[in-house]
Amino acid sequence: MKIKALTAVAALMLSAPMAFAEADEDQLIINGDVAMISKTAAAPHLEGALSEVISGWHFRDNETQAMQLDDFDNPGMVFVDLARDAWATAEGTEGKSCASCHGEPEAMAGVKAVYPKWNETAGEVRTLQMQMNDCRTTRMGAEAWKTDAKEALNMEALMAVVSRGMPMNVAIDGPAAETWAKGKEIYYTRYGQLELSCANCHEQNYGNYIRSDHLSQGQIEAFPAYRLKDAALVGVQSRFKGCVRDTRAETFSPGSPEFIALELYVASRGNGLSVEGPSVRN
Repeated sequence: MKIKALTAVAALMLSAPMAFAEADEDQLIINGDVAMISKTAAAPHLEGALSEVISGWHFRDNETQAMQLDDFDNPGMVFVDLARDAWATAEGTEGKSCASCHGEPEAMAGVKAVYPKWNETAGEVRTLQMQMNDCRTTRMGAEAWKTDAKEALNMEALMAVVSRGMPMNVAIDGPAAETWAKGKEIYYTRYGQLELSCANCHEQNYGNYIRSDHLSQGQIEAFPAYRLKDAALVGVQSRFKGCVRDTRAETFSPGSPEFIALELYVASRGNGLSVEGPSVRN
């Protein structure tokens, strides 16, 4: 009876007709000159699910939106500055820095837009953090960062900044297709006592409110995100963990095969939207 009651409460929260608000029509232009593609036609693989994909920025209040429009007001940019310092700092047994191989961070423009992606040499789908760790361990002789560790998020945020405005273009065909299909299955699977899937909130009920929060489409082109609630950068897989936990289920761990697959699938749902990070979210 308790589980049925919880499920009924969840359904009520997601279906209240008075709790709906459309995504706004404001323009997302950072620093007054970098225009983001924040609404665009959905990719063909979303036919029957979404006709338009929309950045989560459009579902935030005016004050939160404004923080992202100017890098001087965006608290996430502090961590980008830390990453620029780390980029030029030699680490590990090889005495190399990121700059030793790649030059300035701007040389990595466009990289963030195509991850996660299949790595032929490793024979696996890799997230951007996984690829950064490969550089650290094989080229620098440095220790790998844990998934969504502070240092990893800082560097991923820097990779996002140098790719700002570029449209997400995550490949889902070829050898990546199997992992993508696994991620899609997870996206539509109901978890926990509340029996909720990712799709229940972010596909079927975006625009509604749940627990006083305005549901977005759950797009991740804007990650890492500075989350006001946490006063820190938050990674995609950590948010996945939080969402699954909120269904009152045992959740997967960041870095797990399940969340790697889910990141690939969800990233592909945002194909065509501009890389935004670091964004500001509630």
